[in-house]
Amino acid sequence: MEISLLGKKALVGGSSGGIGKAIAQQLAASGASVTVMARNEDKLKSVLAELATSSWQSHQYLVVDFSDYEGYKKCICKYFESNTVDILVNNTQGPSAGNSLEKKVEDYQDAFNLLFKTVVFTTELALEQMIKNRWGRVINVASVTVKEPLSYLALSNSIRASLVTWAKSLATDVGEKQITVNSILTGYFDTERIKQLNATKAKQLGVSKSEIRSDMKSRVPLKRIGKPKEYGYLVAFLASDNAAYITGTQIPIDGGLLKSL
Repeated sequence: MEISLLGKKALVGGSSGGIGKAIAQQLAASGASVTVMARNEDKLKSVLAELATSSWQSHQYLVVDFSDYEGYKKCICKYFESNTVDILVNNTQGPSAGNSLEKKVEDYQDAFNLLFKTVVFTTELALEQMIKNRWGRVINVASVTVKEPLSYLALSNSIRASLVTWAKSLATDVGEKQITVNSILTGYFDTERIKQLNATKAKQLGVSKSEIRSDMKSRVPLKRIGKPKEYGYLVAFLASDNAAYITGTQIPIDGGLLKSL
């Protein structure tokens, strides 16, 4: 099966590294023109230089700060004044770790702005052209914790669950326009985010980071941590015409980590 995204334009959030970078790389390898966006301009330039151009694509980058909602709105509105996208990958950095007793209501508001409001606002802008074209892909990077919450990720558990249920509603509303909306429930992947979370957990438990990582691997039936490029493969498939009849789903990519159905 060939995955071709020739002529498609993609916007990928959080793509200066980790999962976002891997997604951008695979979309470009499949023929799409990709806009990468994140906070670090130097890293974005580096990613841009690595993207495939064998199909004469035109890639670009956009510097945004997802944690500054009002500033983000200005940047993304300006982008859509002169750009349209066929494939939108909603991905941001995660909120700080901590349990429900450690977090205050203001923390939840900040997480809501970061994980929910930026996604909804960006999607509203992208949908205008998707609806005109009667073709579009909205793909949300979520987490397995919406199904099986982790106590030390109270903010992420709560807000990402809201995002997934919103996406399910949106899929119903735009389905007749031939726009698909899917959420990916992310398990353990070898990224800087995982390293940061492991460091926090190791400090809390008074153990080494290597012990935390070993324990993490032991919980996964495949007994390993996921490779970001494997994530990219799934997103490229969902973005393609091959996945035109898949919408409103929450797809785990976790090596079998989730115990629930």
